Amino acid sequence: MSKDLEAVVSGARIDHLGIAVESIAQSRGFYEALGLRVTHEETVEHEGVRVAMIPLGESRVELLEPLSPETVVGRFLSKRGAGMHHVALHVDDIAAAWAELQARGVVLVSPAIQTGAGGHLYFFVHPKSTGGVLLEICQDPE
Repeated sequence: MSKDLEAVVSGARIDHLGIAVESIAQSRGFYEALGLRVTHEETVEHEGVRVAMIPLGESRVELLEPLSPETVVGRFLSKRGAGMHHVALHVDDIAAAWAELQARGVVLVSPAIQTGAGGHLYFFVHPKSTGGVLLEICQDPE
């Protein structure tokens, strides 16, 4: 493994699992029945979603409810139905991850590093480059 790649994966962990749902209000009941609770809800207008975060150990489950059928998550639901939308990996240096993945020719979905729910920085990697999984790379707010 190159030093650049080592720096990118240092401190990496699964941050959250993104689950596309028709309704957060209806879906959260399942997780609450398991003894878990939603600790944060927020609308992310530029992504066209309402999100609910459910802590689970050192990771989280992120419920994604589309604001309209024309959003990315709305189209996902109409095509595939509710279910796993993406896996998010936390890194300590998102700028280094962005640069390293671009240098390696990885297909990125996001045009730039963006700010999402809770102020987290993120970008998405296309499933073509990950073996079929939409992958989000994220970093805690600064």
